[in-house]
Amino acid sequence: MLRQYHSKNKKMENNKMKKATLALAVAGGTLGLSMSQQAAAEFFKDSKANLELRNFYMNKDFRDEVSAAPNQQAKQDEWAQGFILRMESGYTEGPVGFGLDVLGLAGVKLNSSPSEAGTGLLPGGYNNRAPDDYSEIGVTGKVRFSKSELKVGTLMPKNPVLVYNDTRLLPQTFQGGSLKVQEIQGLTLDFGYLNEVNYRNSTDNEEMSLINANRRNITIKRGGENEANFFMYGGATYQVTKALTATYYYGELDDLYKQHAFNVVHVLPLGKNSLKTDLRYARSTDDGEAHVDNHAFGLMTTYAMGTHKFALGLQKMQGDTGFAQINGTDPFLVNYIQVNDFANADERSWQLRYDYDFAALGVPGLTFMTRYVSGDHVDRGPGSDGREWERDTDIAYVFQSGMLKNLSLKWRNATMRSNFVRDVDENRLIVSYTLPLK
Repeated sequence: MLRQYHSKNKKMENNKMKKATLALAVAGGTLGLSMSQQAAAEFFKDSKANLELRNFYMNKDFRDEVSAAPNQQAKQDEWAQGFILRMESGYTEGPVGFGLDVLGLAGVKLNSSPSEAGTGLLPGGYNNRAPDDYSEIGVTGKVRFSKSELKVGTLMPKNPVLVYNDTRLLPQTFQGGSLKVQEIQGLTLDFGYLNEVNYRNSTDNEEMSLINANRRNITIKRGGENEANFFMYGGATYQVTKALTATYYYGELDDLYKQHAFNVVHVLPLGKNSLKTDLRYARSTDDGEAHVDNHAFGLMTTYAMGTHKFALGLQKMQGDTGFAQINGTDPFLVNYIQVNDFANADERSWQLRYDYDFAALGVPGLTFMTRYVSGDHVDRGPGSDGREWERDTDIAYVFQSGMLKNLSLKWRNATMRSNFVRDVDENRLIVSYTLPLK
């Protein structure tokens, strides 16, 4: 049995366990009072569960001259095994239905050393020894009324102002509540209030903070703190026509920044082919403790022709700072790719992408993707502009039948070069299998 990895922050760990216990007690008590035998049957009848096994190897080879300098890390290299247990109940019968979801996360170190740590697969960083294993349990109580759903507990939000990260061994999670309303046909309303985050390689629920990576030029005002008590969001998505969807969201990280995000997606049928247009705009401003001033423009257009896809992406940052987001999350940007997001102050970037599905050649399950993104005009101060580029290649295969059916193999390769951050070559090998339990 895995022993849980204990961080230095025992207080947060204890609070987390108390909250999980309380959520279970409240949910259990509520269910016990409200469920008849028939209702209980529906609760279990519609339940589902699966266990994802995710084996992840990651190597980052820094290719600049800094790599050879004293106290600089030349390489990051780690290997780990992840276990992701998802259990979702149905709802009790009646006008108001109650349910309970459980998320179990565990990671086991297979290879890591202090000199090569820091990939984000395991807790700890450079010159720190990663624990042998770490684990986390998340509990979510849920209530359904008509076509509305309320959830309280462990959440993984995904919307234009907040996208949880799931690019390593285990996913990032948040603590809080969310409400999704779909009472009007074609219209979805989505609201949330979060007060803690659990990072992808951590077992602690912590206060959220504002990212300030690379050359974003986001600063915390003198005497201020980069910590937030809450993040709240609200938004609406409307299916205007079968081919056109419009979305607006508002997000606010307490005392740090506010953000308005707009997204319009249109798919134009062209016989057997199609042309998809994804237009994005976000306006971020400061809110008390930080200095944030950013307009983020993005356009991605994709032409699908049989098993081929050709895409062009354009992205522009405007204002005093780069894009604002909660630390550790994924930015809702068209040029956010494997290593980079091209979201620095004043940066402009373009992307060319190609996808191919080998099913047309008689190899269903085999897919290929390659893309190139170039960015320039990064604000590095008076008389100095930053430039960077990245080239990515993904090759994936999912077994279609036999004993290995649904086993997924993926190789992700990236090369990134820049005149203001360290050059890197990166490889990720991911083997995953999801085992249905119910």
